[in-house]
Amino acid sequence: MVLKNLPTLVLSTNMKQETRKEEIVRVAAKLFKEKGYSAVTMRDLARAMGIKAASLYNHINSKQDILNAIIISLAEEFTEGMKLIQSSGAPCIEKLKHIIELHVKISSQNIYGMASLNNDWMHLEEKLDYYQKLRVDYEDDFKTIQQGYLAGNGLLSKHIGINGAGADFLTQLIESKESVDKLFGTLDTDFVKIIEAYSQGLNKYAETHPDEILEKKLFPITPKK
Repeated sequence: MVLKNLPTLVLSTNMKQETRKEEIVRVAAKLFKEKGYSAVTMRDLARAMGIKAASLYNHINSKQDILNAIIISLAEEFTEGMKLIQSSGAPCIEKLKHIIELHVKISSQNIYGMASLNNDWMHLEEKLDYYQKLRVDYEDDFKTIQQGYLAGNGLLSKHIGINGAGADFLTQLIESKESVDKLFGTLDTDFVKIIEAYSQGLNKYAETHPDEILEKKLFPITPKK
């Protein structure tokens, strides 16, 4: 089934002038969140938009096409953003800041779409394999993030053995925990809020994907961690 150039990244809550296609995807994402993908019909979507069901097909092929547009665009945005950050030459603290900003930005601007990404991905058909590959790439990034936290908390060697001993020793040597306690209050309040939101996101992801947790002691992650 060929997509009719469905829009991507149009689920933002910051409304601006939108095309009919964008409106269809936006309204559908809201309905999927409220009722679940399986329970929503094209008639439901047409009713919510105040048009006839047949009119929808002037812009899209099927409900499946809409789900593809919602989920795949978000998954690609997450994955591509993470790859750019990971491959950049920025210092670790800057990478962490950019990762936090990426997740907060995408999640806050795509509230309804995020619900489909988390709850309806298994309903994908043609794009399911592609989505699962994107998900594996993202999970690899989640593993990398955890390893960074493990190193910062002197727990890396417990996970990867002798290869992590150097990082754990360095953490103790520079008294990282004490330094964080001392300097945390000097951070910009807006940045702290971003860290708090990111911590909540990581904890939520860990809660729903317990098999991907490297070290239980790491969770729940706090801003200071």
